[in-house]
Amino acid sequence: MGPTPEPAFPPGDGSPGLAGAQGSGAMAWWRLEMVCAPELEESLLWKLPTLGISRVALTHRPESPQRCLLLAWLPEIDWPAPERVELARALAPLGEPFGLSLPPLAWHRQDDEDWSLSWKQHWQPDPVGQTLLILPAWLEAPADQAHRRPIRMDPGSAFGTGSHPSTRLCLEALEALAEQRGGLGALAPLEGLRVADLGCGSGILALAALRLGACQVAAVDTDSLAIRSTTENARLNDFTVGDGSLAPAQLRLALGSASTLEILLEGRPADLLLCNILAPVIEALSPSFRSLLAPAGVGFLSGLLVDQAPGLEKVLAAQGWRAQLVARQESWGLMRLEIRRDVA
Repeated sequence: MGPTPEPAFPPGDGSPGLAGAQGSGAMAWWRLEMVCAPELEESLLWKLPTLGISRVALTHRPESPQRCLLLAWLPEIDWPAPERVELARALAPLGEPFGLSLPPLAWHRQDDEDWSLSWKQHWQPDPVGQTLLILPAWLEAPADQAHRRPIRMDPGSAFGTGSHPSTRLCLEALEALAEQRGGLGALAPLEGLRVADLGCGSGILALAALRLGACQVAAVDTDSLAIRSTTENARLNDFTVGDGSLAPAQLRLALGSASTLEILLEGRPADLLLCNILAPVIEALSPSFRSLLAPAGVGFLSGLLVDQAPGLEKVLAAQGWRAQLVARQESWGLMRLEIRRDVA
């Protein structure tokens, strides 16, 4: 979901994304299904690509928000029974920090012609907040959602598609800021805002900021698959992406962490900092926030569990920040970050 302090987490294996995974010959697939607690979602989304599994989808049902269904598609020829047993062993330790046991893995075989349609069935237009619409690239907006601001997405690897509570918290916070600044009825309520996205993943938060009118976003991630995914999604939305030249671009993007983001900002801290990553990583990166966020700026920190907020607030307060938990969904929280005026 985002960067770690250097050295980074291991990147994905470079496997082709969902849209390009079919081979030239007929083959069968395993569809892996697992019901998991919200605490495990981000760890699974990080771990699976490191094991060579990049075709992943997450679904949250409104009627049971505490239950998430994780689905993954694996070539049958590469995953015989011993490998599937070993996968369960490799994933089991992810629950230990939360005191949870890994739920059982369910395996379903499906033919080659079915798999690409199968995962698409789990991804439908998804309204967020009052005005945003996460829209699969192969679909048009439904008539009753045509008034919303679309964010077109094509999942190229296991990165956020907007269904995770921490992502939705950030998207809703962006809308709330837009309402404060210019009103959601305005064409570009975040007009003039410069945004920094620390850990861009699929780029969904950066694209939402641009869709709401931000003039420019600088974004980084330590995973090359995330950079590729963000670039492709930006182009789907007709936003210009920096290519290293001097030509201006709406999105400036680079592989790296906080120090790279500072370079992208060219010594001018952003008006808004987005940081949707896990709490221990936020804490580790927090000393860099002063160089990323302008004195009058605002930060939105998500990806943290609600019970982690008090400890993180103390760490940030010691560095001169006013950090406050302002929203929550399920067990996930969002903090608003500003410089304390008595120490600014």
